[in-house]
This record gives sequence, structure tokens and C-alpha cells, in this order.
Amino acid sequence: MAEELRTAFDQADQTQSALVEEIPDLEGSGGIYLEVELNRLTGAEIIERKTENTRQSAEKVSEDGTRTIALFVPDDARDVLENIISDYTEGEITSKSGSPPLAGRVEPIEHIREARLRTFWRDDQDALPTEPQEQIWWALWCFPDSLEKVVATAGTLGLQLGTNDTFLHFPEIIVVPAYGRVSSIELLLFATGGIAELRRATDNPLVFTQDLKDDIPAFIDDLAERVTWPQADAPAVCLLDTGVNRAHPLIEPALSIDDLMSVNEAWGGDDHDGGPGHGTGMAGLSLHGDLVAPLADQSNHILAHRVESVKILPPNGFPPNEPHSYGPITLSAIAKAEIQNPLRDRVFCMAVTNENRSGAENSAWSASIDQAAAGAELQDPDNLSPKRLIVVAAGNIPDNSNAAAISDHDAFPMQDPSQAWNALAIGGFTQKTAIAEQGYEDWTPSAAVGEASPYSRNSILWNSSKSAFKPDLVFETGNRAISPSGQEAVAGLDSISLLTTSKEVDTNPLTGFWATSAATAQAARMAAQISADHPDYWPETVRALMVHSARWTPPMLEAIDLGTSRRDKADSIRRFGYGVPNIVRASASAADDLALVAQNTIQPFRKDKGIRFNEAHIYELPWPREVLEELGNTAVKLKVTLSYFIEPNPSFGSVIDPARYQSFGLRFDLKRSRESSADFHRRNNAATQVPGGAAASTPDSGWLFGKQQISAGSLHSDIWEGVAVELAARNQIYIRPINGWWRERKGLKRFDDKARYALIVSLETPDVEIDLYTPIEAMVPTLIPVGMEIR
Repeated sequence: MAEELRTAFDQADQTQSALVEEIPDLEGSGGIYLEVELNRLTGAEIIERKTENTRQSAEKVSEDGTRTIALFVPDDARDVLENIISDYTEGEITSKSGSPPLAGRVEPIEHIREARLRTFWRDDQDALPTEPQEQIWWALWCFPDSLEKVVATAGTLGLQLGTNDTFLHFPEIIVVPAYGRVSSIELLLFATGGIAELRRATDNPLVFTQDLKDDIPAFIDDLAERVTWPQADAPAVCLLDTGVNRAHPLIEPALSIDDLMSVNEAWGGDDHDGGPGHGTGMAGLSLHGDLVAPLADQSNHILAHRVESVKILPPNGFPPNEPHSYGPITLSAIAKAEIQNPLRDRVFCMAVTNENRSGAENSAWSASIDQAAAGAELQDPDNLSPKRLIVVAAGNIPDNSNAAAISDHDAFPMQDPSQAWNALAIGGFTQKTAIAEQGYEDWTPSAAVGEASPYSRNSILWNSSKSAFKPDLVFETGNRAISPSGQEAVAGLDSISLLTTSKEVDTNPLTGFWATSAATAQAARMAAQISADHPDYWPETVRALMVHSARWTPPMLEAIDLGTSRRDKADSIRRFGYGVPNIVRASASAADDLALVAQNTIQPFRKDKGIRFNEAHIYELPWPREVLEELGNTAVKLKVTLSYFIEPNPSFGSVIDPARYQSFGLRFDLKRSRESSADFHRRNNAATQVPGGAAASTPDSGWLFGKQQISAGSLHSDIWEGVAVELAARNQIYIRPINGWWRERKGLKRFDDKARYALIVSLETPDVEIDLYTPIEAMVPTLIPVGMEIR
């Protein structure tokens, strides 16, 4: 057995060396995995020892009774194991029973060998893929204290993980869905030492809507008992929809009867939509997200936000809303909620769109949303009116059984009012590809894992030089199924949809839900979660945090990389926004992914022998210069996101010239590495003096999109990539105003008005493990501006 152990150690070392050769950036697990086979007479056995930091997992019993266990052995515990076996085989027998030393630990062991991928596979052994490049959805059963390392390493290896809401939490295990190749999973397994078992990921809504349908009430009651429900004064998602059935056990504790409202009292507040109810489905997702994971796990859930409902669509028996009336209806609904609870923070969520109008140009409805977001219903020169975060849907590609008719997503422009500059417009992507319904065994998903949703519209057909970049973000929408012939498309299969609450509480309490409505509800939920975690953050800041936290999936990144120009790359934003946001990244900064946040007020213009630009803000970025210089040519990423709300003026000509629509605009600029502070300030000061405050033409390579490509709208985000030593000298950022109607329309006398903005700057060192947080935290906790008058 001693020889077996040494052989296993040698083989494991060779495996680790191969890992380092293949992926040099992998840190390694700090140990190796062994497969320990116990003799058939041995029952359940604990072979791990806390004192040695060994850890057992993936216990299996074969048909012939052979029991195997995976054992993680830290590097500093190898000698301990070797000594134990050596003492057993060669040591002096001193016990009265005549047994060798440590016989109780050694004798149950039949064989020791290097662990393999199959050692950890707990499903049918024949179902384990054998081709290294084959891709499937895996269920990674992770040790909780290793989750962060597993997630980070998975990203390095290019694996696609499910969103945080899809993780299953158990007392000693967290199950993470991951999509990727066999070879990548093998690298992840042996490079982290943090995975206990591997299985095929199979959880989907069909399990609850079909397989376990009779047990649904028990699952719902169990989850309701595990939820810590929100306080009455908690922030809320305010749904502008078809109403909500608050009798649902997963909704009622978070929705007061007084918060069930309607713009027309005669309509009532209950969900009038046919079948499972659109508004009730939105409520479930806005509170809990996709219900598959929380119903399936055993963890306690804390809800820090509530839900409100204002019905804006008439029930049967009432005349439909006039198409031109949705602007006033939306403003009325917002006022209704705020009058009911004037002190409550809220995020407004509306998945209603005008199916007959593209969002290519501003409309009365979209301008009303911009006005409401900016708090501009009343003139407010001191900028004291409440601002609002309004989340809207991109609109859906219509259902069509003819797959070819809906295959070109670019042919379906986003719908009114998703063009609203200040709103957070939500499109879709999907990770749901496992079709499980009977009769659809040979059907395939319309979109592959991580691709843009087959339901979601985009803004490619909008006037790309004038219109805002939309969608801002993408969330899970579910998928469509395509027939074996490729000619037929089917929407709404439960197995490739999300799971949410239904208004049919007694007969059908859970239902599948899909398309951009599902994505919009999830986006509003994340916004409310951030608001609850950071009550001091403005709506502009919450929007910026969500966008700043977003990352593109591998298929999205591939599409961006295929762009031959910055304009081509920027077009990708019009397909899938700034990516998929992450609540953990939005709410907190990791040690090697640091975000600095500023909230500030600026007066863009002043009257001084005419209407002039008034002030700019300069931020000293607290980079640890010595640390960055030591990193030398190590690649680093700097991400900048600037968010503010404009006051709209949808007058004649505003479509042609954005300065006629926006009250003001802002731009950011980063100091060049070889530029002095004085030259940097002088260059940007001069830039504001040219017509429109156009950006200076000084070349600035390294940006993914470039300032000209992200200039539209009231949200600007870009990524600079370069070497650490250069970034060490790029330690200032300049925020300056550009033209708007506050300046151009002198007769309206708005030139002295002030405006708010949020700025987020983050620094990442993706290829090295280094703590940037500690030295930055020691220098300054937040970004602090230095004001500069523009002369």
C-alpha cells in the first residue's frame, strides 16, 4: 500500500504539472486528490482528518459492494499519510491485541490511486462524456469555503456559470451549474480542490410543473417558511402591469393590500390577465427570481425588498387604453404609488411596450419616462425633486411557428418606450438549452448557451449615431425550441423557461415564464436588492452599478472580437447591451476587482456675457502607484461608467440633434500617461469651448469602444486595457459638460440649473492575484472631486 500511495502522489504531481503547462495562470489547489478504495466489509467510513486538513467527498458504492472515496490531501499532509502507512507496515507492534500501529485507519483501505474525473462523477457512469471537447451542463457540488476560488477559476477557464440565483445552497455544499467542455471541468477540478462531486445539471421548471406537480403546495410552504420577509418600510419593486393576486403564499407577505393599486379604481387591483396571470408572474420573479433553485435547496432566504402593483392595463369589459395615453398613464401610476407610500424607496418596473411603434425616435411615452426618471415634472433649479429608476422591456420578437421568419433578430427593432434615455432598458440572453418535454427529444434550442435571446429585440436598426445605446443589460429570458427539420419554432416550453408564481393559486400555483417580461422583472429585482443594501445610493448610481457589474458571455465576447472597427464593436451593445450583471459584483468589491463610486452634483452652465460652460470635476484616482509599477507589463483593465438623468425636451428637431432633446450631457476623459496634470486640464477645458463641447481629438488607444462610439444617451461605459505601469500614470479622470437645451434655449432660463451624476471606476488585474483593495482603502475610501471653473 505504501508503494501505491507513492505512485498515486507521483501521478498526481504529473497531473498538476500538466495543468500548469496548459494554463500557466492557474494558481493550483495546494494539494492533490486520491481515490481511496475500501474493502467490501467496510461500511460508511470517515477517512478525513481535520488535524491534517484532508477532506473526503464523492463517496460511491458499486454493484459489487466496492466503496470508493475521493480524498483531498494538502501538500503539507503528504508526509503524514506516508508515515501512517509506513508505521502500519513496518512499525513495532506494541498493542495488547497484536494489531499494527494505526490499524483502525489503514486496514479498511484496499487500494489507493490517483483520482480521475470519473472518481467524482455521481450520475450513471455511462452518462459521463468521454470526448474532451464535448460540452454539457455540469452540476458542480462545491465546498462552501472554496466557492469563490471555483467561480474565479471557472472564469479563467472560459466556463459559463449559471447566475447567482441558480446556485443551490445546502448546509455543507453549494451546487453551481456550469456549462463547458470535459477538459475544462477536469482542469477546474484538480486546480481548485474545491469540488466534492460532479453530476449532470438537470433542474428545470418542468420538474415542478410536471414531475412533482402534486407536491407543489408542500414545496411552496417550505420555501415560504425559509424566507425572512421584508419589513413594511423596505424598498419595493413597483409593477406597472395587469395587477397581482396577492393570495399567493410567496407574494402575500411582501405585498400589502394597500399596495395593490390601479390607475382606474374601477379596474380593481387583482390580476385580470388570462391563465396564470402576467402581473402575478412578474411579482414572483421580482421578489424571488427564477424559483427553481430556491424551491430545490434548503437554505434560508432574506428578502430585503417588497413589491407594489399599479394596474395600468384595463380588464375585460373596459375600453382599451388609447395608444397616445400611455405617457399620462405611466406618470399617473408613478404618482399613485408615491402618494400611497411617499417615504418608500422604489424601483419602477414596466414590461408593457407599444407593439406598433419602434423605439428608433423619441415619443411622448418615452419622453414621459425620461421626465419621470429625472424628477422633472415640476421645474426644479436646485435639483431637489425625487429621481426614479424605471426599468422597461426591450420588447419581444413575435411568436411564429415558421423558424425562418424570426431567425434574424436584427430585423426586429426594440419597441417604444425602450428608447427612453434615463430608463434601464432590458433585453435578453439565455442559458437554458436542455429541452426535456416528451415529444421534443430531437428538438434543439434556438440559441446556444450564453447567446442573445431568441425572444429579445435589439436596436441595430435604430439611427446608431443619434439614439441611445439600448438595451442597457440582458437577463435570462428562456429559449425557443427548433424542430429537427429546422423549419418549426415553438415558444414557452417549461423546461427552457423560468419558473414563477401563478395567479391560479389553488390549481396551478407555479408556471413557466419567458421572454423580455421575465428579464425585466429580474432586473428590477436586482435594482431593489442594491437599493436595500445601499440606501444612500441614488437611482443614477444603482443604474451605473448594474451596468458596471455586467460582463459579456463567451459568445458575446466572440461577437465583439469579430468587429473590425470600434463602430462594429459598439454595435454589439445594441444587440446585448453591456452584458449580464452580477449582484455580488454590483454590491461589493473583491480584492482584485475594485470599484470606486462617486455621487456628485454639477452645474453645467452659467450666464456670463452669454451662456457659458460653468464647471468640470476632476478626480484623483487613488491607484497604488508603486504596486502597479512593480507589475510592469502585466495586463490590467480599467472600467469607467458615468450615469446621469437628462431632462427631455422632445421638441421639433430633437431627433436630428440630441442637444435639443437633452438638458445637458456629460463626458469623461482619462489622463494620458505622458501628459502633465496641467496639460490634461487645459486640453479638456479647451474641449468645452468648441461648439457642442466636442471631445478633444488627442489619440487615446486601449479603449474597447472609444468616446465617439459611446457618446449617445445618458449612460456611458467603456473599458481601457493596457499595462500596469502605464495605468500608474493615468491617475486622473475629468468630468465635463456638453451642450443641451438648458444652454441653447436661453429664453427658458434654465441655464443655472444643477444636475446629479454617478461615476464608477474599477481596476482589475485578471491574470494575477494581488490585493489592490488594501492600499487603495488606506489612501481614500471614495472618489472625491476637485471642482474647476471652465473659463
